[in-house]
Amino acid sequence: MSRPAGRTTGAAPDGRAGARGGAGAQGGVVVRVERYDGPTAQSLVAAMVVDIEERYAADGEAGDAEGEWALGVDQVSPPRGVFLVAYHDGRPVGCGALRPLPAAGAHVAEIKRMYTSPSARRRGVGRAVLARLESEAVGLGYRRLHLETGLRQPEAIALYEASGYHRIPNYGMYAASELSACYGKDVNAR
Repeated sequence: MSRPAGRTTGAAPDGRAGARGGAGAQGGVVVRVERYDGPTAQSLVAAMVVDIEERYAADGEAGDAEGEWALGVDQVSPPRGVFLVAYHDGRPVGCGALRPLPAAGAHVAEIKRMYTSPSARRRGVGRAVLARLESEAVGLGYRRLHLETGLRQPEAIALYEASGYHRIPNYGMYAASELSACYGKDVNAR
């Protein structure tokens, strides 16, 4: 199981969602690079874990989500990756991360920690985060992105598919999961 995401768009240098691809000025959505171990990031990740545990508790796969999904700060920090926080009207409402996925190749990164708080859903937050992650991936030299989401997250699946992501075989720790759906997308490297 994973986290919701967004659509291919550009991002302005100040972090606002760019107008390319439809994200535009989504009602004040601003996406910023932040430290994964910072209080805002940790609060959003904790909310994401609760959301995932609630969705999957009946399936017996909730387990120790935080331990199972552990990420090192160095994995999601430049020059290897990035952690983003989305703000809507000045409030932190979403996040997403990018980390290297060396098992898939030198120029492949994995999208992690995609989350939008329930109060901010359907406002372009996920689309803006995903657009910025794709832009950051290109800047870091990645050519392909992989991700995993859960079948109990139809809004995430719809968002990824609308953003040009295609189903790929489940990989890594998700290979045997009947509740996971993995996706991939080529991005233009500089």
